[in-house]
Amino acid sequence: MAKPLIQMALDSLDFDQTVGLATLVAPHVDIFEIGTPCIKHNGINLVKELRARFPEKLLLVDLKTMDAGEYEATPFYAAGADICTVLGVSGLATCAGVIKAANAYGAEAQIDLINVDDKRACARATAEMGAHIMGIHTGLDAQAAGHTPFADLNDIAGLGLNVRISVAGGIKPSTVQDVVRAGANIIVVGAAIYGAASPADAAREIRELVDAV
Repeated sequence: MAKPLIQMALDSLDFDQTVGLATLVAPHVDIFEIGTPCIKHNGINLVKELRARFPEKLLLVDLKTMDAGEYEATPFYAAGADICTVLGVSGLATCAGVIKAANAYGAEAQIDLINVDDKRACARATAEMGAHIMGIHTGLDAQAAGHTPFADLNDIAGLGLNVRISVAGGIKPSTVQDVVRAGANIIVVGAAIYGAASPADAAREIRELVDAV
């Protein structure tokens, strides 16, 4: 199995703070995620800025597309995104549009399974259509209610699909190795890094823990 990638969730609404945080943690992460509130607030210029500053990093734009998949995703791939997300609940036609746009740019489409009732069926169907990544995503509201991504991760990993699996949802140093062992290919970390006294040190700790598995 290839070494898992670490994805840093950039969730600030402030353009300069986002770029500054990315600069601090860049040595220790593989993917910069422009979070949904961040991309809604800052727009495509932030994609262009991060692409120019960090040409060696993968760049994910968390669009959470719900309709008009190809139309919405295309300009972000054109601006330098390596991955865009589409909601599994949007339906197969919308997912197919984002997959088509990704393929046109040699990029990847991630299906976000948040709030999908039958995650296995959605994962199977979108993988057959050519989706590249399945996102196991326990949102902030669900985390506050005590939910974790582990059960869903086990379910999707057990399908043996030809996709990478991304996991997000309150991952921290005490749980990150369990996520890796459960089969995650991409580990998304947000608050455990950006909420730390030293984000650079926190990112380094996560990197060391992941690499030690």
